[in-house]
Amino acid sequence: MAKTVKKKVKLPVPDAVPPARGKLPKAIRKAEAAALAPLAPARPSGDVAVLHRLWDTIEGRRVSGDAATSHSARLLKRGTAKVAQKLGEEAVELVIEAVAHNGEAIVGEAADVVYHLLVLLVDAGIHPSAIWGELERREGISGIVEKASRPRALMAAARTTKIP
Repeated sequence: MAKTVKKKVKLPVPDAVPPARGKLPKAIRKAEAAALAPLAPARPSGDVAVLHRLWDTIEGRRVSGDAATSHSARLLKRGTAKVAQKLGEEAVELVIEAVAHNGEAIVGEAADVVYHLLVLLVDAGIHPSAIWGELERREGISGIVEKASRPRALMAAARTTKIP
């Protein structure tokens, strides 16, 4: 059997590479802007208040109950099991995109997870401020210490003696 010898091929460097200094050509800047636009935040300030507004909107849709015009109302009418299932599906989609290192899709799927988490909180009657309070309570505490401090009843209910 003959061995195949592979030659190293030196790829040519295109002449169109812009100089290190100065502006990129306008066509390249426009192409980059178009490619990066989906990753840019809609509001550069990125205020957490959007979560409260979204929770208020979902709660309003729950109260109105108009499943014909509102996805949130339709999902809430289907019950807690469906709300929880939908959150789980979105979480799996986020994990898949994270493993694939697909940044743009991660942003979209993470937004879906947050939305469906808020739907679940509305369904449970829990305002996001309760979550922020719990996060503040845990702030500065090691995750290992926090998990070790959880009641043993949780481990018994989970039928395990191991702390993950």
